[in-house]
Parts: sequence; structure tokens; C-alpha cells
Amino acid sequence: MGGKNFGSGSSREHAAWAIYDYGFRCVISSFFADIFKGNSLNIGILPVTVSEIFLDKIFKAIEADPKTELEVNLPEQKVTILATGESESFDINGYKKHNLMNGFDDIDYLQDMKSEIAAFAEKSLY
Repeated sequence: MGGKNFGSGSSREHAAWAIYDYGFRCVISSFFADIFKGNSLNIGILPVTVSEIFLDKIFKAIEADPKTELEVNLPEQKVTILATGESESFDINGYKKHNLMNGFDDIDYLQDMKSEIAAFAEKSLY
């Protein structure tokens, strides 16, 4: 989790790679720097944007109990504080959601559509 404007000044891919290499697959904040957010999505990190109010609730829950657990449900686009049951929805680009859920990068996505691309190309030639 991070405070407002997470990733600001971290426009190079290395910032996202460092987080990924530590094993994180999700970061929650009330705002992400655009380039950092894009780089994160491209390498398999889910940047979850929540309201400042909900982020404050998360921080307070963790201060009260450092073992507080959160559940991030990508298919339902919802993050929940398990101890309190409080949750909030988050937005994500449909294409990026599909890729994250399937473990795809941009090339994997195209490879998965290979037969559709070939059919389109065949149809377009005639």
C-alpha cells in the first residue's frame, strides 16, 4: 500500500520491476503516477486505486492490527478489509484485466488470438 501519488518520479520500468521482484503482485493507493501505473500493469502488478477515505480505513486497520488481511478480488474488481468486511470497488481497463487474469503480456494476448487474426487476414485478402 502506498500514499497518494504512488510511483511519482518512478517513470522507468525499474521501479515496477523492483516491486515485482520482491514478490508483490498488487499495490493499493488513492492515486498512482500514470507512467508507473502503466508499467505495473504491463509486467503483472495490479495497481488498485481506492478513495482516500477507504485507504485511510485500511491504514487504520493495519495500525490496530499489523496482521490485518486484505482481499483483492480482480474478477469482481473489489478490495475488502477482511477484519471489518468493509470493501470498495476499483476500476481497471478491460484489456489489462483480461491479461492479468490470464497471465498474459501483450505478445501472449496476440498469440492467444492467433487463429482469429489468421481468419481475419484470410478474409481480408479476398
